[in-house]
Amino acid sequence: MTVWKERVGKLWQTLVGKLWLTIIGLVACVLLTLGFFLLPYVDIAFANSAAVKRMLIYVGIIGFSMTTVFALFLLKKITQPMRQLIDAADSVRQGDYGTRVHLEGQDEIGELASTFNLMAARLEENIRDLNIEKEQLAGVLRSMSDAMITFDREGAVQLTNPGGERLLEDWKEISWMEKEPGESPDSRPLIPEPLYPLFEEVRRTLEDRSANVLVRQSVWEVNMAPLFLDNEVRGAVAVLRNVTDAVNMEKMRKDFVANVSHEIRTPLSMMQGYSEALLDGFAASPEEQSELLHVIHDESLRMGRLVKDLLDLARMEAGHTDIARSRVDIGELVERVYRKFAVRAKDGELDFRLERDEGSLVLDQADEDRLEQVVTNLLDNAFRHTPAGRRVTIAVKPTIAEQETLTIYVSDEGLGIPAEDVPYIFDRFYKADKARTRAVSSGTGLGLAIVKNIVDAHGGRIQVESVLGEGTKFRVILPKNGRAV
Repeated sequence: MTVWKERVGKLWQTLVGKLWLTIIGLVACVLLTLGFFLLPYVDIAFANSAAVKRMLIYVGIIGFSMTTVFALFLLKKITQPMRQLIDAADSVRQGDYGTRVHLEGQDEIGELASTFNLMAARLEENIRDLNIEKEQLAGVLRSMSDAMITFDREGAVQLTNPGGERLLEDWKEISWMEKEPGESPDSRPLIPEPLYPLFEEVRRTLEDRSANVLVRQSVWEVNMAPLFLDNEVRGAVAVLRNVTDAVNMEKMRKDFVANVSHEIRTPLSMMQGYSEALLDGFAASPEEQSELLHVIHDESLRMGRLVKDLLDLARMEAGHTDIARSRVDIGELVERVYRKFAVRAKDGELDFRLERDEGSLVLDQADEDRLEQVVTNLLDNAFRHTPAGRRVTIAVKPTIAEQETLTIYVSDEGLGIPAEDVPYIFDRFYKADKARTRAVSSGTGLGLAIVKNIVDAHGGRIQVESVLGEGTKFRVILPKNGRAV
């Protein structure tokens, strides 16, 4: 009985079942109505009433049979094609956009099948185009060197490219400013704290905004634009670029221009002042004229050294360092420079010492003139910043690390360098710092920058140790075979 009910229930759920059961119900109603009114009349009007009743029964059976045949016909012509269409639509819903319905006919079912196939073909084409555009967009995002992050209206991160994902991972380690008192932990959006003000401005003004944000020691250029949906803001997209190097270069350029202007202006002013003094006749005696001319000459030489050092440094930083590589005996080179500075050390009352290790101190691939310039600049720097009575030492020794190297040491017991300034001593015009004032320096401020460029060109490295008030020690490590260490 239960199975019968289930079958009748399923049949009733179909269009043909509903139609069939409705026709059967109507036929039954008609037959019952006729029977109710005709049966009493049959017994009165017909002599063979039993035959008439049988005929009515046969007519009822034939009527029910015809409705069943009609239902089967409808089942084949309507229900089965509709079931195919339903199954095909379900396949498309599950993502099988290549599904097609194969029904032939010129009736409404055939037109519906043709329309469905056309719709499925258009949908498949659109989905394919969307996938192509999606892959192209994903490829563009992957190839971007900049970080890209999109946010929804509440500031939650929705989409990132690899650069944006790495950036968010790095920023997760940063503890931003504390939340306001009474603010719940989840009341602020997930947008990183440095981007929040710009996000609020974009959401309020509905316009693109750009700004530079400082995170730790890095400067990020942020371009943020609103995203719209039905004329309403649904979020924002931010493109971030690390411009730390560009900002530092711009700062270096400004500092360089300022320092060069300062360095050149001073000797020019002195030369102009003393030459005007000569022209106006303030030097009454030949001795005074000679003194003024001597100052003008010294300042012109100083300006010449500055211009020469600037040109050398510019060529080196542009990668045009001319290195004439040959076999160089570093021991002899250091001794030669030591003898050159010995007289200056005696005049300055300095304890100048040479320490040379015994054995071979030869570099196979080096430029002797350039290395002499390195040693000369380091010693000149040490002499200018070491008071009388203290020691300056130059030494050369072989060292063995991953490969054979030679190390040149230049140490002094001079003024020393503050610890916070040590990382910047190889910058141009470092002497302008508080530890390198003009009162104790007559150099150009480019010597150490030139030294580092020459050492780098030889594949070596330079190290420095300094204690303020106790002295400074430079260590130049050079490879014997010319390969970078």
